Amino acid sequence: MTAKKDEFQHVSPYQRVGVFVDVQNMFYSAKNIKKAKLNFAKLMEKAVRGRQLIRAICYIVDNPDIDQSGFTDMLRQNGYELRTKPLRVRADGSAKGDWDMGIAIDAVNVADKLDIIVLVSGDGDFIDLVNHLKGRGVHVEAISFVESTNEDLIKSVDFHIPIEKDLLIYSRRKR
Repeated sequence: MTAKKDEFQHVSPYQRVGVFVDVQNMFYSAKNIKKAKLNFAKLMEKAVRGRQLIRAICYIVDNPDIDQSGFTDMLRQNGYELRTKPLRVRADGSAKGDWDMGIAIDAVNVADKLDIIVLVSGDGDFIDLVNHLKGRGVHVEAISFVESTNEDLIKSVDFHIPIEKDLLIYSRRKR
C-alpha cells in the first residue's frame, strides 16, 4: 500500500509506535535525489500521525572529520534518541558505516511493546526484518524516497509513505 491509500489505513491514538531512522540512508537519498535535506520534525509528525510514540531512534555514523553537533542537537530537540557508531576506515582506505544490524536488533527487542514499527529507510536489507516483525504481529510501515527504495521492501511492509516535498528542506538558492 502507498500513502495515496492513507484514508483506508486505520490510525488510532491508542496505537503504540516506534520509529527507527536510518540516517545515512535518508541523508544521502535526500541530498542525491532531491538536492534537499530531510525535515526531521515533519518526519516525526508523519511517522507518528497522532498515535502514541514510545521510541524514536536515529542511527548515525560518526565521521570524525565532520562536526555533526548542530545536527544531533536538532534531532534531540525533536524527540529522537540517538545511537552513534564511528565510521570504520578499512586498510584499503575505503570507509564503512551502516546500522542495519543495530536497527534490526533494536526493532526486534522492542517489538513486544509496540503495535507499529515505522522504518525510515529504503534499504532492501530490511525485508527479512519486516517479515519477522509482521510474523510477531507488529504492523510495519516504511517512510522513504520511492526512487531509492527497494521495490520488495515496499511490497513487504503493511504501509509505505513516500517522502515528498512536504518533508524536505531546500536551500534558498535552489528553490
